[in-house]
Amino acid sequence: MASGPPIKLYNTLTNSVEELQLEHPGRLAFYSCGPTVYSYAHIGNFRSFLTADLLFRLARTLGLEVTYVTNITDVGHLTEDDAADADGEDRMAKALQSKEGERFANVWDLARYYTGALLQDWSALNLLEPTVRPRATEHMREQIQAVETLLEKGHAYETEQGIYFSVASFPEYGKLSGNINADALDQEVREVVSDPDKRDPRDFALWKKDAKHLMQWYSPWGWGFPGWHIECSVMANRYLGETLDLHAGGEDLTFPHHECEIAQSEAISGKPFAKHWVHTRFLQVEGQKMSKSLGNFLTVRELTSSKDEGGWGVDALALRMALMSGHYRKPFNFTKATLKASVKHRERIAAAIQLLEQAEGDGPDRLGERLEGLYDRIQQALCDDLNTPEALTAVIEGLKLIHGMSKGLNRASADAGVAWLNHVNDLLGIIHPETPEATETEEDPEAAGIEALLRERTEARESRDFARADAIREQLTSMGIEIMDSAEGSTWKRRSSIG
Repeated sequence: MASGPPIKLYNTLTNSVEELQLEHPGRLAFYSCGPTVYSYAHIGNFRSFLTADLLFRLARTLGLEVTYVTNITDVGHLTEDDAADADGEDRMAKALQSKEGERFANVWDLARYYTGALLQDWSALNLLEPTVRPRATEHMREQIQAVETLLEKGHAYETEQGIYFSVASFPEYGKLSGNINADALDQEVREVVSDPDKRDPRDFALWKKDAKHLMQWYSPWGWGFPGWHIECSVMANRYLGETLDLHAGGEDLTFPHHECEIAQSEAISGKPFAKHWVHTRFLQVEGQKMSKSLGNFLTVRELTSSKDEGGWGVDALALRMALMSGHYRKPFNFTKATLKASVKHRERIAAAIQLLEQAEGDGPDRLGERLEGLYDRIQQALCDDLNTPEALTAVIEGLKLIHGMSKGLNRASADAGVAWLNHVNDLLGIIHPETPEATETEEDPEAAGIEALLRERTEARESRDFARADAIREQLTSMGIEIMDSAEGSTWKRRSSIG
């Protein structure tokens, strides 16, 4: 059962901060919208994914049994997605026809490649693996069945071009986004309506008939592909049931995607689709909207790749800290200054770990109680509408406590310090990587030598030859290597350098 303070989050559905109410006590059913894998995900995408990761971590540390589902959209997401019934090209097909897409034999290869890239970036930023990561293309049968059910219940109808959800059949359409004015919605979507047989301009496609589409499946209505909105409803229902406790995503998904999810899901089940909705606000770069035309379109791999590879050489966990330094519910301005500050904080974490591992001598624990109070403060901050700025402030205070005891640190205090850092990592994921993919390995030509030095240093520490261990650390530091120690062992990355 859960222990600790209740989780309170702003609920977009009610426009108020509310305590998270669970359908089944002690169990959290949590869905967060994932990416469309037509290109590398940018840091704005990952800010939204990070919000979900922090909620997942928080719920687990409070003792909840969490089923966390985040999807991969690999078909059906059209380019003009700011309207309920998007027009334009499928993002996957358009990507294949781009210059970057020339290297792929087909759209399936493109989807596999960018899915792999996503998982690498996900791991680098120390995001925990979800309980389930479903792909839209692997749940086609369920999507077709859902469309059939909506037709049977009178919430959908067929034209020569597709199957559409009838917005008029669902009076509560608009309750999440506030887009409830029919005339305004008619005007908003009028320019992208491409099917003259649609009954209402607001109606959105559940299935598009298209025997020429690059990705198509056979259905009772012929060859075609699903609408974007039906995918998430189906996958959420498949793994979490008819009513979710929590649904998250970026603010751009509130309308139309999440609004349409609610309509079709509740039309099928007759039950509330999700009780609590959390949306992460947009990210800017140096005060400007992020875009390729402005040259400020930043991806995780660009920022974390070495300068030799054309990247910035930023420590991935410093990037993680930077992205969580602003509150998820406020627009965030990502700056080089913020990134530099996060790099400095990560260096202080590494230095604190070094102090703790070198501590000697007997004596009472003079650190644990104060650090425990700071941990409670971090946890409480996260329970208070995911207040990451306050949580990071408490982490920095804890680091100051550890550094302030550097001259009189005994083993009992050091053990308390190590335990505290590990608990902080469980909550925030900023102390050390938790996946092997997040460390430098075979791709680095010096990796074998670095690993050998790291093993030698571990052996020196175990034999309490701290002079030798320090000498190896200094040698690695001079090579531009950052060592991250934890109770689970030591990992390394090349030290960040931001110009």
